Amino acid sequence: MFPYGRQSISEEDVEAVAEVLRGDWLTTGPLVTELERAIGELAGGHRAVSATSGTAALHMAYAAAGAGPGTEVVCPPMTFVASASSASILGATLVFADVDRETGLIDPGAVEAAVGPRTRVVTAVDYAGQPADYDALQPLADAAGALTLADAAHSVGGTSLGRPVGDLADITTLSFFPTKNMTTGEGGAAVFKDGDLAQRAHEFHFIGLVRDPARFRITDEGPWHQEVHELGLNYRLTDIACALGLSQLRRLGAFKRRRAEIVARYDAALAGMDGVSTLGRREGVDPTWHLYVARILDGRRREVFEAMRAAGIGVQVNYIPVYWHPVYADLGYRRGLCPNAEAFYAEQLSLPLFPAMTDDDVDRVVEALADALA
Repeated sequence: MFPYGRQSISEEDVEAVAEVLRGDWLTTGPLVTELERAIGELAGGHRAVSATSGTAALHMAYAAAGAGPGTEVVCPPMTFVASASSASILGATLVFADVDRETGLIDPGAVEAAVGPRTRVVTAVDYAGQPADYDALQPLADAAGALTLADAAHSVGGTSLGRPVGDLADITTLSFFPTKNMTTGEGGAAVFKDGDLAQRAHEFHFIGLVRDPARFRITDEGPWHQEVHELGLNYRLTDIACALGLSQLRRLGAFKRRRAEIVARYDAALAGMDGVSTLGRREGVDPTWHLYVARILDGRRREVFEAMRAAGIGVQVNYIPVYWHPVYADLGYRRGLCPNAEAFYAEQLSLPLFPAMTDDDVDRVVEALADALA
């Protein structure tokens, strides 16, 4: 089966990891600090806190933002469940805001209708790699006394109006899963414009440990002392993972260029094909494309999915609307809540997209799609 996504591992990546294994630090060592510094620079000069996954990054970001019982988080449903569930697990109430029918990105008009006095976070998802319209979302969040959060699991390395992903929202979370735009194996990070929020996130992901003597409440212990003021979890990334991440980061520009070339080849091939349309594009953005979305028309998505899988092409569907998951249905969320997202989902099909694909690979996928639609 030709995969829809795949990691791109070089000999340099392998050697970087092997060098750590030969050394003294396996976890929570100097390469964690180095990767966090490099991600922060990429993201506009803000503090980055690494994590064991993109989901962990979301969890610690929501915790730092104060999401919890009595608060609401506005979120699009066209995303992986973790964008919402990591706030729900803290006790926040999810308010789903519909997406733009063409791009799959959260609709600022729907957000305006969704925010209220209990809104703590307005979350947008950079679906497929395109940054959402944060220039429109930030004033809505500010007026509600809320923070913006960019779930940028798909978009690291991209820009909007010349500003990098990581500088577009108050908080930005990243994923370094193998199929994403760069990888640490499993891993992620959260980027914060506010230093106090970043420190809260750091302590949350470090089991809640406080190591600053100026903040100690117990003051008569020795130099070994550390204490916990708020409960946290162990979401610390390892030096092994960070060695891979640093090596991958050096090739992120090349990954981005090749992904753009593949997207352009798909666009040209699908432009004259009946029964399919492509994802709408936002002006002013320079995406790092994570997904190539073909929209299968006339109710044929499942038929085409199964035909392409039978032909050995590993297409995928990204994603079921979050509130369709039974865990949210059991909380009272009902189908029909976000009609644009549901219509988008009914047509969505992700074609293979990863940097190692050749032009011949792309043509093979296109041929299989044309056969499935015939």
